Amino acid sequence: MKINYKPKYFQTYELVPEWVYNTYGESSLRFLDNRILKMADLLREKFGKATCNDWFWGGDYDSRGFRPPNDPDGAKLSAHKRGQALDLIFTASAEKIRQYIIDNPDEFEYITLIEADVNWVHISCENVEKLTIIKV
Repeated sequence: MKINYKPKYFQTYELVPEWVYNTYGESSLRFLDNRILKMADLLREKFGKATCNDWFWGGDYDSRGFRPPNDPDGAKLSAHKRGQALDLIFTASAEKIRQYIIDNPDEFEYITLIEADVNWVHISCENVEKLTIIKV
């Protein structure tokens, strides 16, 4: 299966849970919207190294990218479960990055929703009219 967009800065196993990667391998990327992958790469170019899931290296995070429908984390209709959202940790502060996105929405054309007041950068490419900021 040929993937439409392969991220430059993220390995597939960083974006999906361990069992998904072990089952589908590199084709796991098909579960992620190419727009969110492009925005993750753009943010990585702008702000440096970012971490999504770290299970591959023995860490605790395995559902900060794609979450299968039966994943207990998050809401039933979460953008993560549609492959349209990522939670990223950068060296730069999450607030600084969120503010940059808010101040420069045209630079991140596919980011339509960000989450405020969390210590990670939640981005999603949901079908909303303009950049939306939510508080959970």
